[in-house]
Amino acid sequence: MKRITPTRKHLSLSVIFLFIIFSARSQSASDTGYKEIDFVSDTQQPMAIEKIKLHANHNTLATSMIFSDILKNKPVAVYMLGDIVAVGSSDHKWSTVDKFLDSCRENKIEVHGLLGNHDLMWSRKKGEKNFQKRFPDNNDLGYVSVIDSLAIIMLNSNFKKLTQKEIDHEVQWYKQELGSLEHDNAIRVIIVSCHHAPYSNSLIVGSSKKVQQYFVPDFLQSKKGKLFITGHSHAFEHFQFSGKDFLIIGGGGGLHQPLDTSSKKIPDMAFDYKPMFHYLSIRRKGETLLITSHFLKPDFSGFENGYSFSIAGL
Repeated sequence: MKRITPTRKHLSLSVIFLFIIFSARSQSASDTGYKEIDFVSDTQQPMAIEKIKLHANHNTLATSMIFSDILKNKPVAVYMLGDIVAVGSSDHKWSTVDKFLDSCRENKIEVHGLLGNHDLMWSRKKGEKNFQKRFPDNNDLGYVSVIDSLAIIMLNSNFKKLTQKEIDHEVQWYKQELGSLEHDNAIRVIIVSCHHAPYSNSLIVGSSKKVQQYFVPDFLQSKKGKLFITGHSHAFEHFQFSGKDFLIIGGGGGLHQPLDTSSKKIPDMAFDYKPMFHYLSIRRKGETLLITSHFLKPDFSGFENGYSFSIAGL
């Protein structure tokens, strides 16, 4: 298990119109004095085979703009929830992400990642090697990052790539870590993250039964567990089960996926908020957790604050 405490940073952008558009928002976030963390998922480049079913829309540009806005937003840490690149075992696929990671680290922003299925594509060994080079704090079978009083548990949900022994080891560690964090007076909120969504209306990837089986039950029993954040489904979705919030934030640049709109769909609290590209920010203000999705406007002219909600009584 690894615990990391990020620091703050500053980076001036070369694209002047981004500075103008977001200076007011970034300044207000900085003035609060509360630490902000950002989450982004599915920043992979579209693959030719994916374009057979799904439509491209300047996806790599959208990812670059998300990275620029995150840097302008000055978070203390960024969490990348898998499918960071199209093929993790391919060295040249990492070029854009490497520039983003370098910019973050040069300016004291901690960056943490977890493995998605694309990050292990073609070769698990080579994919893990490339991933570990970029995210040295990663542990393939789970690790914890702590900021202020928030503990973020990062899990590997690539069960098709893991042996049953590895899965059993991860689940055992996860249970023990949840129990330890529950009794840690310095921790007020637990956020659980993995790549594959336990619940999703995506017609392409759907819900992960394995995540439901291995990760969800203990999260539901955790008193401090407040948010379960994933990607994999290239959409924004918000579900509630047993009073707990489940967010899917797969709008980092992958090809947008259609959602089930039939009577069989899972009730989505964000049913009318479906931007193509987006990322998430979280701040704790006293006993309240503030969650905001930032979306790229359809004309690519900039970002706006979109879907938001709060969790009180921490």
